[in-house]
Amino acid sequence: MSEEVEREDGASKGRYRIVVDGHEAEMTYSRAGQKLIIIDHTDVPAALRGRKIGGQLVRQVVEDARREGITIIPLCPFAKAQIERHLEWQDVLRK
Repeated sequence: MSEEVEREDGASKGRYRIVVDGHEAEMTYSRAGQKLIIIDHTDVPAALRGRKIGGQLVRQVVEDARREGITIIPLCPFAKAQIERHLEWQDVLRK
């Protein structure tokens, strides 16, 4: 898949987005300090369901968190389920 995940990072909130065939999927997060983010929402439009777009967003969050030394609290049920399903991603979870 050639579509790229984009990141918009603000002082207190941010989001990851990907546009596929004119449809935008996003995952939003809030900052809870310098080294902690809370994933609060994932939205993948019906037109993109079943194409692993949501998983792509979660993977990008995990990769960025590792690179930046950030831990994650996944309040969003989708993100939580994705991270639980991938044991190799759990190193970024807040213990």
